[in-house]
Order: sequence, then structure tokens, then C-alpha cells
Amino acid sequence: MKASAARAFGEPVDLPIVVGVDGSEPSMRAVEWAADEAALRGASLRLVYASLWERYEGASFAHDLGKPSEEVMAEDIVETAERRARQRQPGVKVTTDVLPEEAGYGLIRETHSALAMVLGCRGRSGVTEALLGSVSVTVAGHAHCPLIVVRGSHDNRSGARGRIVLGVSEKQAGLSAVRFAVEEALLREVPLEAVRAWRRPLHEPRAHPLIVGEPAHLQERQAAETVEEALRGTPAGLQVHRRTIEGFARDALLAVSREGDLLVVGARRRQGHFGLQLGRVAHGVLHHAACPVAVVPEPA
Repeated sequence: MKASAARAFGEPVDLPIVVGVDGSEPSMRAVEWAADEAALRGASLRLVYASLWERYEGASFAHDLGKPSEEVMAEDIVETAERRARQRQPGVKVTTDVLPEEAGYGLIRETHSALAMVLGCRGRSGVTEALLGSVSVTVAGHAHCPLIVVRGSHDNRSGARGRIVLGVSEKQAGLSAVRFAVEEALLREVPLEAVRAWRRPLHEPRAHPLIVGEPAHLQERQAAETVEEALRGTPAGLQVHRRTIEGFARDALLAVSREGDLLVVGARRRQGHFGLQLGRVAHGVLHHAACPVAVVPEPA
């Protein structure tokens, strides 16, 4: 099943996939990942670089080329990103833009008219690779479309694991994330692994009564029911694995992310706040997952 079979689960394909680039190698890996995604979806690719160079340099600082040095650098960045995208997926339509504005604000504005926003994960050492830059955190916290941070090993980024992982949230609270994960699994023709964590009460008695054929703990049974409800209406042709894991949701998803090509989680919008407010689980997996992470906005 390719794009035509999955479009019913997502946004119109005339919207582009937008990639925020900054010239770093992680952002170029994000370009390649997004190019593959655009090819799967039959979508176009928009590469943008945002910076406040115009405010600080202005026309009076023009050099021999007649442009501020930062503008020259910005154009070089997007041209390099465009070459990487075209080399990766020659059939994908690619456009570029340089935005003379603060990066976080510019990228958030781009999410209003994007199929998805894709960013790279900055960091060169084992410690810093676990951390996101401030721009990524800002965009993740206010995006109006799915925000994907491309992180993890080459195998996880290249689709070699052969599965999409979905973090299942509370009942009826994460349907947008479910639809996005289902669509990704259909597009890639891989199984979907739906994961829900559960925890037993601190003072649960040891001699808990058991009902034959049912989970030993009420919390485990409720977790299984939540997974089933979330997957209700899943296409019959999609292979789905259901998992309930005892422990904290963040830890469970981080462990499973090692075996995934993409980890999908939802994030709720809260009344009285601007944009998308990240919870602890979404924040944790964005910083530490072993594969690319998609944070999908959920309606209030």
C-alpha cells in the first residue's frame, strides 16, 4: 500500500514536507530522510533556512557580491540541502527559501501550511547527541503539524528495522497520533507496534484475585483495553503488534525505540496556552529516543 492507500488517514498531499536546515550534517540527514518521506507520500519538499541576518547586517554591510555575508551563507546552505535532496530522490519536487527572521518563529509559522516539519538532531558526542537544540524544542512545543526529529543510528533512520512504533495514550486522547502511525506503516508496508505502559499501585496487595484468562492486574488489563480501543478501525491489511509494558511510559518507549524506524507520540493542546504543550513523555523521547520521533498535535 502506497500513498493512494494511505491518504485517507492524513492531510492533503498538496501540502509540502518542510525541513528546517542550518548547514549542519544532522540537518542534511534530516533532508535525506524527508526526501524519502516525500517520495512515499507523493508530496513536495520545502527546504528553509531562518536567521535574523537582515536585522544585524543590512544592506550597508554588502560585500563584493552585493549581498550581506550571512545572506550569501544562507543561500549556500539551502542550495547544498537542495542538492542532497535531489541526489536522494530525483523525482521529488524541491523548493527552497531563506527566511530573514528568528529561526523558531519562522519554522513554527511554516507548520501552518506543512504536511509535516522535519528537523535534525544536533550533537557530536555521546552526551550531546541525546539533547535537542533550543530551536527544535521550541518548534516541537508549538507546531501545528506533525513535528519529526530525525535521530538515532543509521539503521533506525534508514528503515532497516522494519516497524513503526506508536505510543498509545489515554482513551480517545491520541487519535491523531494513531492515524499518523497507521499511515506511516501503510506507506512503508511494515508492521505497526502499539505500546502502552502500565504501573501497579504502590500498595497493591500480593494476593490479588485472578480471573482465568485475563491479565493478573487491573492496570494491565486496562492498558490492553486502551490499546484495543486506539486501534479500532485499523485497516485489515495492516499487521499490528500490541504490547503492554510494566513501568513508566517514557522508559518503555525509549526501550522499544531501539527496534523502530519511527516512534510516534501525541501531544495535547491545552486551553489557555499558545500552541502545543509538550508533556514529559513527548519531551523525554524527543531527547533520548534511538530512532526518529514524530510528535503529532492532538486537538483539545
